[in-house]
Amino acid sequence: TYLQRVIKERKKVLQLLNKRFKKKERLCVGGAKIFGVPLENLTRQYIPEFGLVPCFLVDACSFLLERAGTVGLSCQYITGCLSTALPYDVATLIKQFCRELPQPLFPSELHAALLKAQGLSNVQDRTSALQLLSCLLPARNSSCLHYLFNFLSKVSQRCTENLMTSSNLATVFAPCLLPPPNKTEMSEGRLELRVLVLRNFIENPHLFGKTVALFSFFFFQVPYFN
Repeated sequence: TYLQRVIKERKKVLQLLNKRFKKKERLCVGGAKIFGVPLENLTRQYIPEFGLVPCFLVDACSFLLERAGTVGLSCQYITGCLSTALPYDVATLIKQFCRELPQPLFPSELHAALLKAQGLSNVQDRTSALQLLSCLLPARNSSCLHYLFNFLSKVSQRCTENLMTSSNLATVFAPCLLPPPNKTEMSEGRLELRVLVLRNFIENPHLFGKTVALFSFFFFQVPYFN
């Protein structure tokens, strides 16, 4: 599997991670590039309910789900302890995979709409608006995000063991999935909104990309149609 090849070349991976991946560097595993490559060029496999998902992401998430009780998947591992180091390494690789995509999984043109939707005061309206916006994603992005949020939701369900609540996970992945365009966005508290958007999707992965029951919201509650 992709993951096994990643683990075999772990030293190389960590060296690249320590260099923080210079812009022109591209990680190759088993002769195939997995970082910095457009989704459509990655090897993918069909997963029922989700669609085509990058093989690396499937392998990495499956690996971590088996170890979902590991405390602090995003925390530093204990030097010399392979059993705790590997989950950290793989979790880091997933974040790096998302961060190194040529285009964010959430296209930048949708960011403003997602933040406005998150700002709605009514919880039901907010959830419905975010659900509607998730339907506007390209199919390959939607499949990847749906699979990732489903995985993160399962990890958060074991937060008493691993300390990774939906809020913590959203905070970890916000810079990778909804990167702010500049430092001003972060200083103005907009990063918090981005975290809340992701938390909503992590807590409601079953609604991601689903159009059922959205038409009444779209036609009767969106001001443009009133």
